[in-house]
Amino acid sequence: MSPVAAPRPTVVVTRPAAQAAPWVAALRQAGWAVLPLPLIDIAPVADAATLRAMMGPWHGWAAVMAVSPAAVEVLRAAGVPAPPDGVRCWAPGEGTAQAWRAWGVDPGRIDHPPRDSAQMDSEALWPLVRQQLAPGARVLIVRGASPDGRTGRDWLAQRCREVGAQVEERVVYRRVPPTWDADRAQQARLAVGPGAVWLFSSSEAIANLPQLLPQAPWGHTQAIATHPRIADAARALGVGRVHTCRPGLPDVLQALESLA
Repeated sequence: MSPVAAPRPTVVVTRPAAQAAPWVAALRQAGWAVLPLPLIDIAPVADAATLRAMMGPWHGWAAVMAVSPAAVEVLRAAGVPAPPDGVRCWAPGEGTAQAWRAWGVDPGRIDHPPRDSAQMDSEALWPLVRQQLAPGARVLIVRGASPDGRTGRDWLAQRCREVGAQVEERVVYRRVPPTWDADRAQQARLAVGPGAVWLFSSSEAIANLPQLLPQAPWGHTQAIATHPRIADAARALGVGRVHTCRPGLPDVLQALESLA
């Protein structure tokens, strides 16, 4: 008799719900069982009218950096008009670039690391946009914040200021831990172990897990992290096997196949 193939592990998709939907659909189409389990919820900082007033006109900005797809999606949902011609739109990765395109921004005005870049982050973006900035150029960074007010890394803002650019920031959403009911918490607990692969795309999402799943035994769990810093956070949580890959869907699928 031919040996029976071991069942594929379930893929736990931890992205915020709006960002997770296309990933869940694509993974299921590729034959994977998927558990959507957002570890961060996205909440606009204000109502739509207030957000529109807070953003003001785009005129005068040389470039607008959105740190995540959520930054673009919150503004779009609030009815803020997309940046017009003459304003460069920066993205640290393909997901944010896709959000810019979905908002109607011409792809020729979007700067993001090439798909074959070793990493998708501010460090990979900077060499592509450095020459756009003359002294005095105005750069707007649109981002989110944690409940304690932390906004994340300011590495790119520092590089812009070093070449003489004027940098301002707008916090347009909050990243908050999700609220789980008993059924969702039980699903999560059952996914801690060898029968699942957790897909991590945020260090802050991982930081919510000790509160959501206190004392969970992570030692026999596998994870795929889409950046070395995220992999470090997963190891610090105690995840037994952590694999790092680029954040694109083909890369994640390849990494999953290597684990199956």
